[in-house]
Amino acid sequence: QVQLVESGGGLVQAGDSLRLSCAASGDTFSIYAMGWFRQAPGKEREIVSGTRVIGGRTYYPDSVKGRFTISRDNAKNTLTLQMDSLKPEDTSVYYCAASSRRSALSDHNEYDYWGQGTQVTVSS
Repeated sequence: QVQLVESGGGLVQAGDSLRLSCAASGDTFSIYAMGWFRQAPGKEREIVSGTRVIGGRTYYPDSVKGRFTISRDNAKNTLTLQMDSLKPEDTSVYYCAASSRRSALSDHNEYDYWGQGTQVTVSS
């Protein structure tokens, strides 16, 4: 089992930056991919960014490409999401996720472990 704990959410204004962090514990040796997802009320969960532990391949959807940066520290088992130039449409609950599947990257169905979520609110 893997436990994930997010931190860093909050209320910011449009154009501001925010950094989310995720600390992983437990069977972290089994993790092949980690990612950030978000889900707003009434909407489906969507990928924000994914990264593979081995090889470092990363994925960003067009909605955040160029504004968000994912990074990880394998030694500390932490995952970070740097969010710049935030927009009101980025408002959502953000979830950290981890997968033990080699194929996982951007599909939330391939992620096995989830954090409790952290609220990000961007005011206009």
